[in-house]
Amino acid sequence: MSKATKRKHVVKEVLNDYVLPEGDQEIVRVTASRGNNLHEVETAQSNRYLVSMPTRFRKNVWIKRGDFVLVEPIAEGDKVRAEILSILYKDQIKHIKDEGLWPPAFEERTTQGKNDMIPDDMLPPSDDSDEDLADMVVNTNRPQVVYVDTDSSDEDKTAEDDGNS
Repeated sequence: MSKATKRKHVVKEVLNDYVLPEGDQEIVRVTASRGNNLHEVETAQSNRYLVSMPTRFRKNVWIKRGDFVLVEPIAEGDKVRAEILSILYKDQIKHIKDEGLWPPAFEERTTQGKNDMIPDDMLPPSDDSDEDLADMVVNTNRPQVVYVDTDSSDEDKTAEDDGNS
């Protein structure tokens, strides 16, 4: 099977399969990416641990902080305690809620706005003034340029004085 065909099937499976947690499977929220296809997750009971992304998902689908995933514990896991079975998108979350299997601890997080999933220290400072966000946030990837407005008539007078001497 070619890479493109494999990717097509994996993406179709992720988007169209409506899975429900069974047995010891658990719904968790991704809190951070730790590299090497490892992600830190938080359970409904606020326990945090690492999960691995299976090879079929790697370079085919991406997850980010705040996404919900279905995981299955692995027996030999010491640091990495589970493996991702499915990435849950909006329609799949709605299906799980309709079945009554959604953890109540995550209920408030999914009904609020998108910015509520972002930690407060990651948001720009809130200010009631009418300042533009561009004035508050400085892009360090661009050189800082300061324009100084000089009066051109002063320059002309000094040039004339130098020429008459």
